[in-house]
Amino acid sequence: MGAGASHDHTAGQTNGRMLAIALGLTTTFLVAEVIAGVVFNSLALLSDAAHMFTDAAALAIALAAIKIGARKPDEKRTFGYRRFEILAAAFNAILLFAVAIYVLVEGVKRIIDPEPVQSTGMLIVAILGLVINLIAMRLLSAGKDKSLNIKGAYLEVWADMLGSLGVIAGALVIQFTGWRFVDPIVAIGIGLWVLPRTWILLKDTTHVLLEGAPSGVALAEVRKIVSETPGVANVHDLHIWVSGADQPSLSVHVVLEPGADGETVRLAIAARLEGDFDLHHATIQTEVVACGAQEALHS
Repeated sequence: MGAGASHDHTAGQTNGRMLAIALGLTTTFLVAEVIAGVVFNSLALLSDAAHMFTDAAALAIALAAIKIGARKPDEKRTFGYRRFEILAAAFNAILLFAVAIYVLVEGVKRIIDPEPVQSTGMLIVAILGLVINLIAMRLLSAGKDKSLNIKGAYLEVWADMLGSLGVIAGALVIQFTGWRFVDPIVAIGIGLWVLPRTWILLKDTTHVLLEGAPSGVALAEVRKIVSETPGVANVHDLHIWVSGADQPSLSVHVVLEPGADGETVRLAIAARLEGDFDLHHATIQTEVVACGAQEALHS
C-alpha cells in the first residue's frame, strides 16, 4: 500500500522565492566578505565568510530540494529526486570540514605571530554581514515552521548572525586596544562553532544514504504495533528508512491468521502506522504463508 500526504504547491513556490532572494543576498555578501578579508588581512572575516558559505550552501540545498524534489519519478529514478538534497548536504559537510580545519591551523599560526589587521574595515564589513543575516532571517521566518528544509536554512543564518556579532566584537577590541591576536581568536572560535555542526550534518546525511531508520522511530515499537494488529500471525522483512530529509518510508511482510481478511488487516496496520509513528509512505505485503516457507514448499 502506498499513501502520501498532500502538498501545498503555492507554499512551495513562495518558499522558493524567499529562498532565492535570501540566497542572492548571502552569496553577494559572501564574495564581498572574502575580498574584504584579504584586503583587510582579517582571518576572522575569512572565517565568518566560510560560515556564510554554509548559509549559502544551505539555502542552495533547500532551494534545489524544492525545485528538483518536485520532479516526478521517472523510468530511471523511480523514487524521484528527493535524495539530491542529501547528496548536496554531504558534499557541503566534507567541504566545510576542510575550510574549518584550514581556519583553525591558520588561526594558531597568527596567534603565535600576529599580523596587522585593519579593524575599521573589518568592523564595517561585519556590520553589513549582520544586516544581511537579519534580512535573510526575516525572509525565511514565515516558512521555517512548515518545512524542514527552510528551518535548516533559517538555523544556518541564525548561527551566522552570531558569527557576525563575534567579528564585530573582535574588531572593536582591536580598534580600542590594538590586540591583534584577537582576530585569530575570533576566527578559531567561529571555526570551532562550525565543526560540530558540520559533523552532525555529515552524520545525518550518511545515515540517510545508508537508509537508516528515521530519528524518533524505534523499529521494535513498530514491529510490536504491527504484530499486535488483529489478524496478524507473524511479521518479517520489516524495513524503515528515509529517502529524503523528511520523507520516512516503510515496507513489511505480514503473515495472516487463518480466516483473516488481508485488506482489512492492511488498512488497520496503515492506520496505526500513520497515527502512532506519522509513517505515511508504507508498503504492506500480506501473506497466507511466509514467503520463506513458500519457497521451501516449492523446492
